[in-house]
Amino acid sequence: MLKRSKLSNSVNVALLASVSAASAVSVSAYAAEESANVERIAVTGSRIQRQDMETASPVTVIDAAAIRSEGFTTVDELLQAQTSMAGAAVGSSTNNGSDGVAQVDLRGMGSQRTLVLLNGRRMVNSGSGADSAVDLNSIPVAMIARVEILKDGASAVYGSDAIAGVVNIITKKDFEGFQVDVLGGMTDKSDGENGEISALYGFNTDTGNYTFGAAYSKREGVIQSDRDWSDAGNSSFTPQGGFIGDGIDKDGNPIREMKNFDGTDWVSQDSGYDYTQDSWFQTPSERYSIFANMVQELGNDIVLTGDFLYTNRQSSQQLAAQPADIMLNVCGADGIADDVSCMTLDQSMIDGGISADKTGRVNYRKRMNDVGPRIYSQDTDTYRISAGLAGYVDINTGMDWDVSYTYGNNKAKTSVANSINAVNMENSIYDNQEAWFSGNPLSQAIIDDVSYLEQADGGNEQHTLSAGLTGELFDLDAGAVAFAIGAEYRHESGYYNPDPVIVAGDGTAAKQAATDGSYSVLSVFQEVSVPFTDKLTGEFALRFDDYSTFGNATTWKIGLTYEATDDLMLRTVAATGFRAPSVSELYGGNTGSFDYLSDPAKVAQDPQILVNYTSDEDLQPEESESYTAGLVYSPHYIDGMSITVDYWRFKVTNAISRRNIQSEMNSCYGGVSESCELINVTHENALIGDWTGLTNQLTNIGYQDTSGIDFNLAYTFEGLGLDWRINNDTTYLLNFEQDNEDYTGTIDGNFGAYANLRNNFSIQASRGDWSVMYFNRYIGAMDDHYTAYDDNDDPYAALRESKSVLYHNISGSYHINDDMTLSMGVKNLTDEEPSTVSNGSDGGTVPEVYDVIGRQYYAGFSMKF
Repeated sequence: MLKRSKLSNSVNVALLASVSAASAVSVSAYAAEESANVERIAVTGSRIQRQDMETASPVTVIDAAAIRSEGFTTVDELLQAQTSMAGAAVGSSTNNGSDGVAQVDLRGMGSQRTLVLLNGRRMVNSGSGADSAVDLNSIPVAMIARVEILKDGASAVYGSDAIAGVVNIITKKDFEGFQVDVLGGMTDKSDGENGEISALYGFNTDTGNYTFGAAYSKREGVIQSDRDWSDAGNSSFTPQGGFIGDGIDKDGNPIREMKNFDGTDWVSQDSGYDYTQDSWFQTPSERYSIFANMVQELGNDIVLTGDFLYTNRQSSQQLAAQPADIMLNVCGADGIADDVSCMTLDQSMIDGGISADKTGRVNYRKRMNDVGPRIYSQDTDTYRISAGLAGYVDINTGMDWDVSYTYGNNKAKTSVANSINAVNMENSIYDNQEAWFSGNPLSQAIIDDVSYLEQADGGNEQHTLSAGLTGELFDLDAGAVAFAIGAEYRHESGYYNPDPVIVAGDGTAAKQAATDGSYSVLSVFQEVSVPFTDKLTGEFALRFDDYSTFGNATTWKIGLTYEATDDLMLRTVAATGFRAPSVSELYGGNTGSFDYLSDPAKVAQDPQILVNYTSDEDLQPEESESYTAGLVYSPHYIDGMSITVDYWRFKVTNAISRRNIQSEMNSCYGGVSESCELINVTHENALIGDWTGLTNQLTNIGYQDTSGIDFNLAYTFEGLGLDWRINNDTTYLLNFEQDNEDYTGTIDGNFGAYANLRNNFSIQASRGDWSVMYFNRYIGAMDDHYTAYDDNDDPYAALRESKSVLYHNISGSYHINDDMTLSMGVKNLTDEEPSTVSNGSDGGTVPEVYDVIGRQYYAGFSMKF
């Protein structure tokens, strides 16, 4: 057993690797400390170690027992279930565009605006390369002791990215013994199997503790079409293929109509291609992790701490076969030279309405089912190592110092099987016109010629060196003035190398250039806690950051707590914040995107127009203001009850965003030269519908403004011979505006959900060796805006309401003996179906918001030796 020294009596040794380690930890290995000493601890949102958990900032704590009882096997699952989350953070149910990552989206302000810490220190951004947020898949649930969610702007304490708040993941440490945990589950439809097995081993020495762990988890997929409520897809790209032919609408204006190879009318809208049969609702994933923590006293006044984490993730997503959109030269058409490869339009096609456009070409579209579905795969490695020294300086009341170094690295190899080389496909059509237009399956030789395995690689790297000093300055009548000061140096870099076919623009997917860049930042910070009276305490923080990219940023925080009575505490915080541009935003390679846009010149009849998405090395940081005010009420006449109510508001200006490209196109066509310059198109070209070079660059043009009220009720009591625990979390969204759009109370596949009301309720009863818990999660009804068409096929804005949903979960645990525990449960007990969303992101809904898997059963077993 480790003996307590003067140093460990005054500081929580488990967190001494950095003054920023921010959590309240009871360390069982050190329970023998002298009763005369009151341990000081660190709390998320402050670097000052204190004796009281309550601060001016609202913090939600989720411990390992709650995580296990609800059957979570990934960090993003437990976070996105919280009422303070909104938007549509990518995760296990994101099949299109996630690259297998899982992120957190506090307040729906964007994952890049929520800072993720591991044991109070920054975690390296991770994913497919040059990423702007942390992949939560890199942190196994098995290593988590608890998760603390700071729902307040914290840039003055932690620097960039903490605009919406902080998620601080505290790992298990100071463990003694050996423990094995197994957890597994599946849906009631016998799919979506998932499981995790982990082991934890730790031992004490006379002067330290060493804890080691390993975890393996696997998740199987769920196909969208296997859920009977899933809306069948309706893509115009079909396996039989077709041409875009000229047509005339009711007003005599030219339109584009799909035609079969013989020129007859193409399939109706109702018989479009159903892509749900090839797409996942739950994406497959496999993860391997190892982790370790150590605390070692080097003497009475110095402690060495360290932690290590490594995770390998192998994940995949699957989409319908590639939709190929090829412009083919027409033999004999005006503008097509005789020596250019071309295709022949026979008379039946011409009679059916197919003709070359003004450039002498015709548009051919085909779903490449002969090749097979697009299979996205990722193989990522993420590791992080941190080490620090901490000590005690016996000056007056005593001060604690620490220095630490943290290194994080993420590397990824990604691929897309069954991609299509557009150049090879075009040439193959010219050479094998009969094979492509006969309606028969393509030969294997043609398939091998036009398809390829798209491969890319990328990564992220982070170095952080920090030092700090904390203690007490002097005494006032009401108590000691505490402080924390420190400095930090951080270097971030990232890169992403697309497949050479994509770089050359020869694929059917959008053209993209490589990304590569880095930046560094030097920071100094200070905090002071002043007890003005026995009732009133002030908390003040100031931070200065100097970036190699844009220059300086200064942020501050002012917090007040007032103990109005023994039962009631009032609290408020006002703060400023910022978010520095990420590597991809600064140095991202140009990416082509075929956006659905309307040509104001009515010349470009194809609804998809190529837009260049570019970054900007001169981007400035986003700026924010946040304000919270609330109360903590613990009535003495109801033992075990606590109530918190907090009003919050966040405003982001100078937000990094893109312009409304349709609006700028319209303005450029109307003669506004500034708009033409912004999108890299001349007014003369706009007048003739030539949008070559159309560009949408990132810029500091956006803003966000959101506010709401959080309510929590926690109550523990005894009754009917049982121990009871009740908890209720409510978030009421008052307002969410972004870039001139009001998203309050709405849902859409592009931006996710901003329900006015979200509520989580749980009640647990326990006695002796067993416990049972009922949990429900409520998401309120939301407005669903979409485009409808009248009897004349004219579009108009329509509105429907997505239904509210209430999910019911039950779980139970039984301690077989002191060393063995059995747990089991059911998620979505009543098998609630997700609400249909008109403009849903997948399967006719928004899988990141609703449960698209259905009823799930799970069971777990834990044994300690």
